[in-house]
Amino acid sequence: MKFMNVIKKFANKNEMLAFRNQMLDEAEALLGEGKMEEYEAKLADVKTFDAEYEQYTENQANIEALRGAAKVGNVLTDASKEGVVAAVGQLAGQEDMEYRKAFMNYVLKGTQIPADFANSDAYTTTPDVGAAIPNTIINKIVEKMESVGGIYAKLTKTFYKGGVTVPTSAAKPVATWTTERGGSDKQKKALGSITFSYHKLRCVVSVSIAVATVTLDVFEATLAKNVADAMIKAIEDAAFNGEGASANQPEGILKKEAPEGQTINIAEGSNPTYKDVCAAEGALPEAYEVGTEWYMKKATFYNKFAAMTDNNGQPIARVNMGLDGKPEAALLGRRVNFTEYVPAFAATVEADTPFACMFNFADYILNTNLQVTIKEYEDHDTDDQIKKAVMLVDGKPVDLGSLVVMQVKNA
Repeated sequence: MKFMNVIKKFANKNEMLAFRNQMLDEAEALLGEGKMEEYEAKLADVKTFDAEYEQYTENQANIEALRGAAKVGNVLTDASKEGVVAAVGQLAGQEDMEYRKAFMNYVLKGTQIPADFANSDAYTTTPDVGAAIPNTIINKIVEKMESVGGIYAKLTKTFYKGGVTVPTSAAKPVATWTTERGGSDKQKKALGSITFSYHKLRCVVSVSIAVATVTLDVFEATLAKNVADAMIKAIEDAAFNGEGASANQPEGILKKEAPEGQTINIAEGSNPTYKDVCAAEGALPEAYEVGTEWYMKKATFYNKFAAMTDNNGQPIARVNMGLDGKPEAALLGRRVNFTEYVPAFAATVEADTPFACMFNFADYILNTNLQVTIKEYEDHDTDDQIKKAVMLVDGKPVDLGSLVVMQVKNA
């Protein structure tokens, strides 16, 4: 191999990047001098170097995995063993299996995690955490959350570090038709920013299965289901009703003010009408048509919208049988999602109360570290040993352009 002797001498990834950048600088210089053949040859060298470096690191990772030396903690700090080592170190090997069994005994029997694991950064991150949930179960939790949580699956997931400020766009650029050599006005795209915190999301871990006979697979599947179900409910509720940082929660869309002209008010004592539905559709900007859907309680849809007709007496709501056998509702052709997180319609309210909304949840960012830990404490009232799963989460709507709210207006 052309670069193998050089690659073996690298002490860390920074040295590799310095060598690679030097080759790119040389290629750029050749391009500036008009030496196209040498320039193309140098680019070919860079591609060859990348392929050989990747193969070398993969081979090294496989060797270490066979020796049983790959650990998650090392993977996260050794930049020269990315990718393959991460997968092997986290999910393969006898050590991971031993920790999974130790974790099961900790949850079911209260047996403390062995010191080798408890003192390792790979398995615990803070002194008050009893045990980190193994990656095998984390994967099952995330997979179940994606498949079961109808709203959760629509959210945009990110993994920024807490406290990091992320730029957001407050406007959409417009393309312009021009002649062959014509130009167009440069557009200034308004940019905002959003900062994510880390809020603790906790849920009680309940494993109602026989301790003496449970297998590792059954335990992991049961725990994943219990944790995922609880966390889905909390995250989805917060996406609608979260009070934000003041309450150590993500921000909910119903706690934000919709853009001007995108709130449809229904007078107290009245019911929503066909005209109101048309007004809601008209309030949604054309740029946000794709992906925007209705959200309301099932009872609200069937009691207030399902029998609604247009001026010609034709129903504006439809309920069809979906591919999975479940009914799919639509209002003026726009999909309706039934959710318990939007308040029910009430003719009399003490304050302005939303009962239906439109939104594209791809414009809502859920930021998490995707690490779930287990903490144990004693309930002194019942003397029960309680175990809680803890996850660090934050979420914010980054673009409210698709938000249209129908609410009962307090008189």
